[in-house]
Amino acid sequence: QVQLVESGGGLVQAGGSLRLSCAASGSIFSINAMAWYRQAPGKQRELVAAITSGGSTNYADSVKGRFTISRDNTENTVYLQMNSLKPEDTAVYYCNTNTRTGASPYFKPYWGQGTQVTVSS
Repeated sequence: QVQLVESGGGLVQAGGSLRLSCAASGSIFSINAMAWYRQAPGKQRELVAAITSGGSTNYADSVKGRFTISRDNTENTVYLQMNSLKPEDTAVYYCNTNTRTGASPYFKPYWGQGTQVTVSS
């Protein structure tokens, strides 16, 4: 019912920047929270950044001051601008939205397929 398509991952040197995008499509009635998570090999998936429909944001301590989350509500798209990247930022990054479809009165989470970010030292 809802598809999330991520783009923008890749290989970058330490200190570099990348911008991730995630576009939601399908039978979308409303999206409240949108977020980015990441999962490094052998580690649990962790929240990187989140943004509400009103624009309030929160970040993991490890990325504060380096990453910026934003969204375009007209395009149902969320972005993650990543600056000053470090090797420890290497992970698969997943987009997550809390979405209400036209067929349901409830919000439920949806996930993207993930995009690899690799930061070389």
